Amino acid sequence: MAAAETPAFLPEAVVYLGASVVLVPLFIRFKLGAVLGYLAAGIIIGPSLLGLVSEPEQVLKFAEFGIVLLLFVIGLELQPSRLWALRRDIFGLGAAQVILCGLALTGLVMAMTSFTWQAALVVGLPLGLSSTALVMQLLNERKIAGTAFGERSFSMLLFQDLAIVPLLTIVAALSRVPDPDALPGWQMAAMTVAALVFLVLVGRFLLPPVFRIIGTLGAREAFVAAALLSVLGSALLMASLGLSMALGAFVAGVMLAESPYRHALEADIEPFRGLLLGLFFVAIGMTLDLGVVRAQWALIITLVIGVMAVKTGVIFALARAFGTGTTRAFQMGLLLSQGGEFGFVLFAEAARGMLISASAAQLFGAVVTVSMAVTPLIFLLASRIRISEAAGAIPDGPETAGHDGGDRGRAIIVGGGRFGQVVAQMLAARGVGVTTIDLDAELIDVSRQFGVKVYYGDGRRTDILRAAGIENASLLVFAIDGAWDPAVTLGPIRNQWPELPILARAFDRMHLLALRHAGVETVVRETFESGIAMGREALGALGTPDELIDAIEGEFRRRDSERLDLQLCSDDPTTGSDTLIRSALTFDPVALGEIPMEEA
Repeated sequence: MAAAETPAFLPEAVVYLGASVVLVPLFIRFKLGAVLGYLAAGIIIGPSLLGLVSEPEQVLKFAEFGIVLLLFVIGLELQPSRLWALRRDIFGLGAAQVILCGLALTGLVMAMTSFTWQAALVVGLPLGLSSTALVMQLLNERKIAGTAFGERSFSMLLFQDLAIVPLLTIVAALSRVPDPDALPGWQMAAMTVAALVFLVLVGRFLLPPVFRIIGTLGAREAFVAAALLSVLGSALLMASLGLSMALGAFVAGVMLAESPYRHALEADIEPFRGLLLGLFFVAIGMTLDLGVVRAQWALIITLVIGVMAVKTGVIFALARAFGTGTTRAFQMGLLLSQGGEFGFVLFAEAARGMLISASAAQLFGAVVTVSMAVTPLIFLLASRIRISEAAGAIPDGPETAGHDGGDRGRAIIVGGGRFGQVVAQMLAARGVGVTTIDLDAELIDVSRQFGVKVYYGDGRRTDILRAAGIENASLLVFAIDGAWDPAVTLGPIRNQWPELPILARAFDRMHLLALRHAGVETVVRETFESGIAMGREALGALGTPDELIDAIEGEFRRRDSERLDLQLCSDDPTTGSDTLIRSALTFDPVALGEIPMEEA
């Protein structure tokens, strides 16, 4: 009875997670990368080897949402102004890459097979596409997606997504069994433009108010649901038109890139993106038909080498023509030399149109899978290549092409209220780039009226901080109101970024002690300095000389510091209470500038 009630997906889900948990850390340990680990897991548990998971095509269809979420997150990090700055790379370099690689590979297929030019074209053009999911994952693993190298690579990938529509149109036009209900190419293009315009309008004018309302209510589960709805809704719209779901999600992300909710959206989407993208690579590994590989291994290896060599050469030449250095251009060619996930879709369409046989579709599907499997290794080698310029290699650490703020480092301020605003302005005056995070949606709206950008999110969460760019930050400032728990908040942050300097605002003396015990050396009590300032004004109003006011302030600070030191070494909060000032003090008149004793 218990076995009969077990959900059908549960055994396969356990197999998928088990294989990933075992193999991915193992591949990372040997510096082969997570992607290769997922691919290996898929090959092992797939139908061609252990057969623990059936119907990999169905898994792949579901796992494609990992690419959708990936493109949404990438869109969140690309503001429209930045996207406009990349237009030359997208529509110039990207278009040239799709056309030239597609035509060159068409010639390669004709040379190596007995295909007609029509069959060679519907195979060569898809082989000219690269894997967005694979390339972006590799770039993110090395933290170079935001570099000039990463952005130029992404520009080509983005145009490839745009090229899906014309490629599908070409396959349909050449089909030997044309669909009588198929739309004309111009009508399909018009619908694509209309859908993109609709997504732009929704992302610009509808989604931000929705997120603001949910943020004001503080309903985090509803916020996550709204984030997923915006991604899946845009994907559904594009899929209903037979277009790229990932492209729709990317547009929705770009439209929210300037929203104050972008960091919270990215943090909430990230766990789903990571799981589904991992499942996508596992599914790619499962689709590899080892029977086809065994039967035609020599042809497959030859095709893989030929495809990757042709694409490397074409992309190298194009990148050089667009101003990329020799080393980076060669590395870019190697990085984008594999086949892409959309190849499976186009090969299937070509088989349905009787342009190629089903066995040919399996053959070239195996070529794409094998090329994807070897790419992480090639990328690893590419990072060590030197050709002519010493600075041309793929960097080993983070290198940003540009970020929020100035040229004197970056600071993340958690808390955008009165206290945080003062800190932010003083840092900005020094040229420090500031990212401010707050949970108060109304405060965010008011700040925008004054031209100050505050992002929505709980800055005590490590995922929010990561989305805000803490890896590239030089300072973290907690300016939150109230006595939050330092031990709970700062433990995970210290574990992940142990060298990052942290400053904190203390609600009161007991909160200051808790912050110091949590390892925060620089703590400022929110009312301490203002209380001292008011005390000075009160003494001045009573006619106290400035020298005596300075002396009283100095003595008060000395005693307060002494009491803090005693309290830090004791569990009793009343420790050091004898240092409190309860009566008039007598000062040395010589030290005060010959003030008469009676005045002192």
